[in-house]
Amino acid sequence: MEALIKAAIPAPFHLLGRSAAIQRPPNHLSVCRSRKNGEVNGLYSTPSPSGSEDQGDEQMPEETIQPSNLEAKGKHADIWRLFKEAQQNILFLNKQRLLVTEELEKANREKQLLLDQIEHFQLGNQAVDGRVNGTDRLSIFWELLHRIDSMVLTRKVTIEEASNWRRLIMDSKVSIADVFSDVLDQRDSELLEKLRHFADGSKRNGFHIVQICTEMEPLVYVGSLASYVTGLSRALQRKGHTVEVVLPKYARLNLGEVQGLREIEAEFYSYYNGQLHGNRIWTGIVRGIGVTLIEPIFFSSFFSREKIYGYSDDFERFAYFSRAALDYLVKAGKKPDVLHIHDWQTSIVGPLFWDMFVKLGLEGTKILLTCHDLNSQCLEQPDKLGLSGLEPARLHRPDRFQDNARASLVNLLKGGIVYSNKVVIISSMHSKGRIIRYFGYGLEPTLATHKDKLLIAPSGFDNSIWDPLKDKFLPKNYSADDLEGKAVCKVALQHHVGLPKDASVAVVGWIYREVSDIDLKTLKTVAQSITHGGGQLLLARIDKMTNLDRTSESFVKDLKDENVRFIDRFDEALSHLIFAGSDIILCQSFEDPTLQVPFLQMKALKYGAAPVALSFSDDRSRHVVELNHDISEYAQFIKSTFENISLSQALDEMRSNPSKWKRKMADAMDKDFSWDAETCDVHISAYAALEKL
Repeated sequence: MEALIKAAIPAPFHLLGRSAAIQRPPNHLSVCRSRKNGEVNGLYSTPSPSGSEDQGDEQMPEETIQPSNLEAKGKHADIWRLFKEAQQNILFLNKQRLLVTEELEKANREKQLLLDQIEHFQLGNQAVDGRVNGTDRLSIFWELLHRIDSMVLTRKVTIEEASNWRRLIMDSKVSIADVFSDVLDQRDSELLEKLRHFADGSKRNGFHIVQICTEMEPLVYVGSLASYVTGLSRALQRKGHTVEVVLPKYARLNLGEVQGLREIEAEFYSYYNGQLHGNRIWTGIVRGIGVTLIEPIFFSSFFSREKIYGYSDDFERFAYFSRAALDYLVKAGKKPDVLHIHDWQTSIVGPLFWDMFVKLGLEGTKILLTCHDLNSQCLEQPDKLGLSGLEPARLHRPDRFQDNARASLVNLLKGGIVYSNKVVIISSMHSKGRIIRYFGYGLEPTLATHKDKLLIAPSGFDNSIWDPLKDKFLPKNYSADDLEGKAVCKVALQHHVGLPKDASVAVVGWIYREVSDIDLKTLKTVAQSITHGGGQLLLARIDKMTNLDRTSESFVKDLKDENVRFIDRFDEALSHLIFAGSDIILCQSFEDPTLQVPFLQMKALKYGAAPVALSFSDDRSRHVVELNHDISEYAQFIKSTFENISLSQALDEMRSNPSKWKRKMADAMDKDFSWDAETCDVHISAYAALEKL
């Protein structure tokens, strides 16, 4: 193309002066104009002034000629004609180039559209072919079980038939999603026919656990119980067990997190205070876990309140729910291996089960109680036990419900311990011996009597959300093998909160829930020790409350410093960045009974931040000898690494021996303290022990 353009453009004007020797244009120009209608090799050419074709064979004399004015004008006219012809050729070429470009872009668009269609088609096939995986498989699994529950309640099938189907479905080696993929579209009669043709001699390969509880993340969250129920349930299901959860239908439930929520159109009554009362039953799926919600009709005010706990009739509210949960399980024909109850709120399930329900088709079921806070026990008048159908006189005894200190009252948590087959106490740092001797909050005699059925388990965290290698909130991911991203996260954190940006500076994070958790005098001392050593302090209130209270405002005023920042708002992304960008995470104590501290410690370790306590263990239990098998693996690790290191010691080690510090943190990051690890293993061991009773 360039050769054609150059051939069509005449010599520049300054080379064709009047006194210059004029030669005839080269022959190839005449040849280029030799086609019809002025076409020049596919280009356009201006016709000659005479209207005839040029005679390309004529030769000019070799000698130069001094042209007259007329001849000079003719030559100039010829030059202008050639120039215009070149311009037209260039315009034509540009037009052709644009046409070709448009055609190419059109072809690329069509190609991309075709690729998108192919990808969409492939994804559609994967969705159909891969329904046995992940959330889709669990959704079909739970929808099928909930449909069976509904058919039992509406008396379309017998309890025995439903029980057999449930066991086949839970134990089947055949993909339930493949067999019942259209369960949502089928009528009950069609589903019944398919179920009755469904048979599989599958070998039993997991436990069926029903958790009766009062919290579950993300539906309703008050304390550590909510994350425990969800985290443990998901971990158990990943290991082949079936877990479903029964909850009250609070007015403040986050129902947007429930997949396939629907009400079972059936009458369901439960006993309370001498009468049968109607309830509505709702079913759905939360993070792959089957959930049943019980909504009282007559006592609708029980769970339609602003708060979950803290009312004078809390005993009545949760006694009603506990009895209703058992009535529902029996009427729905469920026969779980384990009823897993929690704290005092559902402890009354234990005596109700053994006194009334065990003979109603639940002979193979056992009771496991988890205690998240031994200091919360619920003392009540004995006659209130009669509201749920129990006999107060039989239970108000020292070896059953009678409180160890106030003999005129019954202790709900004590009764739960007595009437459970196994008791798991959630404690990340204490051993069973220390809890029995020093941390029973008045239940020490009861714990000592039932010590053989006590187990200790640490809390955990969700490593599908809290993992620096996959964390979507971090500017750069990292791992124990490659810590480069942690420095990037530190600078990003400093920039986000307005601290001077310097990756070599030690950043200390202090995460808390309430201002009352922090002593102002201690805080000032800590802030000074950090900033005087060249470090930075970030205090973050990880709570959904967004407004500063007067105490918080006082904190901000008293701690005004270039290297101190106070964050008083809930921000999920920021909370992840704080763990990733901090070198140290402070906590009041490793043995905080609120159990929020272990969550912080475990997340800190996973993100390569050292957990450092501001206070040491209670001296009253120092003399107790703790064998390694008597404490959790998590406690063993903390005791051997971070339990006795002070803040100043940690900062000194970071500065004086950074390579050793990095190795220590990389080792901590490699440990697995998630729900899938030790916590899940302890519970599976407990379930297995129950099976042998």
